[in-house]
Amino acid sequence: MDATFIEQNQIIERYLAGRLPLKGAQDFERFCKEHPETLTKLGMAERIHMGLRLMDASGQPEPWAEKKIPFYQKPAVIAGLAGLAGTMLIAALMLLVSNNSKAREITVLQDELRTQPLLPARSTRALVVKPSRTGPVAQSMVTIGGPDTEMADFKFDVSWSNYSNFRVTFDRVDQGRVTVLSNLSRDSNGHLRIALNSSAVGPGQYAVTLEGLDWRGSPVPQAWASFSVSH
Repeated sequence: MDATFIEQNQIIERYLAGRLPLKGAQDFERFCKEHPETLTKLGMAERIHMGLRLMDASGQPEPWAEKKIPFYQKPAVIAGLAGLAGTMLIAALMLLVSNNSKAREITVLQDELRTQPLLPARSTRALVVKPSRTGPVAQSMVTIGGPDTEMADFKFDVSWSNYSNFRVTFDRVDQGRVTVLSNLSRDSNGHLRIALNSSAVGPGQYAVTLEGLDWRGSPVPQAWASFSVSH
């Protein structure tokens, strides 16, 4: 291989384009190493320069330029996403544990309510309650129970209501529903009378919802009350 052979067979162009066979490329590289002055005579530098100018004009990066990595493939982004996924997994596990714990607490409360002994009432107390007509009551209107079990004779005043039959719902605040009494009629004084043994329910605050029943039996909110039980 000599300068004439290289020029006649367009060895430089074919080498730069990657079209030389492996043996030809190796021979050309060995010739360039042994005869570096021949490259100058053949205008190798000018050809490479012109090729780079063409690449720049077409918007292509130089062969040696560092390739841009998409942001989602960068190590920092991958690490951040992995950390976020780990945090979300931990939060989900904590929520699952919390829900399971609450479910166990509800089961325990239900078991306590079923197995709680009913003590005989040592006294009876009549309690006339004027429920709120504007919405649920935050503070207890009366407290029943105490050291001695008593029978609380509630008389909820609904004399002003247009309904004759009612549904009364008892909810233990922040825990759950205790009972629902339906088709209760008020007495001649306009009172809904409900007697409750103070040992029948656990200590705490209870919300009472009074609903009138229309001719179809559909409940219509009428009034609200609240009481507490102490043991």
